[in-house]
Amino acid sequence: MSTATRTAPRLPGDLFIWYVILLEGATFCVLFGAFAFTRARHLELFSSSQQQLDLSAGAINTALLLTASWCVARAVHAVRAGARGAGLRWLVAGMAGGAGFVALKLHEYADKAAQGIGLSTNLFFDFYFILTGFHLLHVLAGLLALGLVGVGLLRQPRGAPNAHALETAAAFWHLVDLLWLVLFPLVYVMR
Repeated sequence: MSTATRTAPRLPGDLFIWYVILLEGATFCVLFGAFAFTRARHLELFSSSQQQLDLSAGAINTALLLTASWCVARAVHAVRAGARGAGLRWLVAGMAGGAGFVALKLHEYADKAAQGIGLSTNLFFDFYFILTGFHLLHVLAGLLALGLVGVGLLRQPRGAPNAHALETAAAFWHLVDLLWLVLFPLVYVMR
């Protein structure tokens, strides 16, 4: 390939979403740092409280989000290739994984409530509900964005679908996945 035909690398999606990603990433870094600092000062409380979490549910949620992100990446690839129908199917599969995450997380919250565990139970559970709840809001926002993009894809002409909006939503969705990949080991696994 000659130098003249190469295109310059670019960030997928709108530039604005990358500012959002940086801001959200920084916000979660502060929260993760506060969790780690507080955990180091209250190790026994955090260790005993952490044992009350459902590690299997956290692992299944990890698999759901990773699979959802893979499906969303496949959707972007398909739409870029002009295969709108395949892109929409991949997008729906990705959204189904995200919806599965939401359902399982809500089940976890209901289980904790049934045990009498809530936001003010102790410091660990304060962090657990704040971190996972804030992340859950991001999952819901990501699902909304993917749904809106899917409707937009349906309205595009069949010939050459535009992947720009899908790339933008996918970039945010991958942030949500990345945040969970830090949150899961930090809150559920690290002893």
